[in-house]
Amino acid sequence: MTRFVWWIRVICVALICLGANGCSPSGQSQLDEQKEPHYLAGKSRESAMDYQGAIKEFEESLEVNPHSAAAHLELGLLYERNDTDCAAAIYHFEQYLKLRPNAGNADVIKQHILACKQELARTVSLGLVTQNLQHEFEQLAAENQRLRDEVQKWRAYYARQAAMTNPAASPVSANRVTPTPTVVSSAPGQPTPGVANRPGNLTPTSTRTHKVQAGETMAAIARQCGIPLDALRRANAGVNPRRLQVGQLLNIPPR
Repeated sequence: MTRFVWWIRVICVALICLGANGCSPSGQSQLDEQKEPHYLAGKSRESAMDYQGAIKEFEESLEVNPHSAAAHLELGLLYERNDTDCAAAIYHFEQYLKLRPNAGNADVIKQHILACKQELARTVSLGLVTQNLQHEFEQLAAENQRLRDEVQKWRAYYARQAAMTNPAASPVSANRVTPTPTVVSSAPGQPTPGVANRPGNLTPTSTRTHKVQAGETMAAIARQCGIPLDALRRANAGVNPRRLQVGQLLNIPPR
């Protein structure tokens, strides 16, 4: 019977000790945690709106006592409201609930965790969307520039083809008035005025001629008249193509 009484006393003493310690895993009650010097300094800095200083003090309080649920709670609130670090806030809120699963404000803290997760998901999603859109915009801009370059190349190519197939539309002839070929009548068998009477020269009753203008060449005249350059040279065999004179008449063969 004496031994039974002894065990009863031991159990009572243990229960009293647990009640005095607040039943916290760290062996400290919430009141003890809030008396820790760094915790008190953090509350003071928080009251003075020195939020970064308060965060530093509460983190040092955790270094002194890693099981300080009160310090975790304060850090979670500071990171959520003042430092906008949702990931850090979630971590400290979860540590608080882990250390005090039966806390009276557990449901409120869970709502804080949910709000932080939603904010974090929204920020991450927008960041990824913005990055992807920026990448697509850059690709589209590069593709657009490439297409513009291709269009310019094709325009230049078709302009050259048009100049070769339609001499009258070439830039050289478009910048000045094309002189009208002069028709000079001559008697049968007589040479055309201004053209040497050599074998091979055309001496029809009505011959088409062209009066050389300043700056003209045989190639330009051939393009203007729509005839091959070789044909123009053969029709004017006695004329030096490199020494054309202004006012000189050239025979224009039929097309």
